[in-house]
Amino acid sequence: MESENGILQCEMWKRLGLSSREGSRLAQRLEEKGEIERDRVLYEGRWTYKLNSKRRHVSLASIKDSPCLRCDDIDRCFEGGERSPISCEYLTRWIMENSGERRRG
Repeated sequence: MESENGILQCEMWKRLGLSSREGSRLAQRLEEKGEIERDRVLYEGRWTYKLNSKRRHVSLASIKDSPCLRCDDIDRCFEGGERSPISCEYLTRWIMENSGERRRG
């Protein structure tokens, strides 16, 4: 049982070829490192954990209209460079338009 919302810990053990003890230790270490969250769930009459990644997937769709992707100066654009994203009026305008904020005059 795997989904966008995680994988059952018992399924993880099977897929990785681990014993339940090894799988449990691995899940605990990942939780301690802040990589996953473990939620206790009842599955087929037994208690197990559902493992959910704390990493969020970023969609490239969110930046597809960025002016940087079609800028002729992209190779010279960096902090402290000839061009800079910090002072780029095109990037600033795009961020403001896409964040829903309006510049206050």
